[in-house]
Amino acid sequence: MTYSGNVHEILIDEKQILLIGTAHISQSSVDEVNDVIEQEKPDTVCIELCASRHQAMMDKDQWKNMDIFKVVREGKSFLLFANLIMTAFQKRLGSQLGVKPGAEMLAAAQASERVNSELLLADRDVKITLQRTWRGMPLWGRMKVLSQLLASLFIREEISKEEIEKLKESDALSEAMQMLADQSPDMKRILIDERDQFMAEKIRQAPGKRIVAVVGAGHVKGLTGELEREHNLAELETVPPPGKLGIWLKWGIPTLIVGLIGYGFFAVDTDVSIEMIQRWFLINGTLSAIGTAIAFGHPITIATAFVAAPFTSLNPAVAAGWVAGLVEAFLRKPQVRDFENLADDITHLRGFWQNNITRILLVVMFANLGSAIGTFAGGFAIASLLWVKAVS
Repeated sequence: MTYSGNVHEILIDEKQILLIGTAHISQSSVDEVNDVIEQEKPDTVCIELCASRHQAMMDKDQWKNMDIFKVVREGKSFLLFANLIMTAFQKRLGSQLGVKPGAEMLAAAQASERVNSELLLADRDVKITLQRTWRGMPLWGRMKVLSQLLASLFIREEISKEEIEKLKESDALSEAMQMLADQSPDMKRILIDERDQFMAEKIRQAPGKRIVAVVGAGHVKGLTGELEREHNLAELETVPPPGKLGIWLKWGIPTLIVGLIGYGFFAVDTDVSIEMIQRWFLINGTLSAIGTAIAFGHPITIATAFVAAPFTSLNPAVAAGWVAGLVEAFLRKPQVRDFENLADDITHLRGFWQNNITRILLVVMFANLGSAIGTFAGGFAIASLLWVKAVS
């Protein structure tokens, strides 16, 4: 049977692989996936989902089982926040076209069950991908990504069905991949290239001789090349340790701040050291409190951020946002309606501040951001005071 240009046939070691490139919010992709699987009745259907994303798609009540206290305590607020942002973006686009994000993946899973094919979840766990992305980027790149995530909350773009379908055209695809590579080669390497390698190996190892693989169009070009090679899945699933610069900043800055205050106390003047401490507490605490206020944190949470930030900034094991987030979660414990409405609330800007779950995440993010700025501003303030007193 002849299929559209979105279906690519690849022969590897006596295996016939039909690679279907889709747009994640396209009804025509859903129809094409159903048609190919029904016609081919493959031994295995591979889809671009990991176990956690597949469970989230199948279990519509997954949010009700989330422990927000555990998320904050384990320092996973950023990962959850980034995941929600990406989910919100796809849901907004999908709602314009009446198609749920990932509908073609769900259709592939359901079609595999109808034709008695084995279902294989071929993608790398999204948490590992996000952690490798974060660890693999320089500090400036992380700040850029964080700012883009926050800015995306304010973006409202309309997209037509014709533009969605263009996402599956090779020319538009190549241009989009090249733009990502130019803007952030590290991000493209981890988000696109590594996942191409991971999925290619999973597809290569899929049982049976007739395989249908359903992936986003952005992965088709990379997969066709990577399927010819063998890849080490264990290496691709390993989260690298923090970089040396991150470790130095994490421990070096607090050590430097304490050292400056100690030097002022013993070598200059006790009053100078006291003033340095006052500046440190006022600047660091105030900026973290302002960040918490921007997130519409509870007044007690704002006060907590003010008190906690000067101390947590000197303790690499604790973050001001974690403390503020736990206090916010205790004072405004998410209700059943917050979990029930989360999927809809994240599709509009106001919902992020209204829903108790996402507001807790915003408190963590903005309190940490304010404290980080306060650390550099406060450090500069006490260093400049010490310098003035030393030369006078």
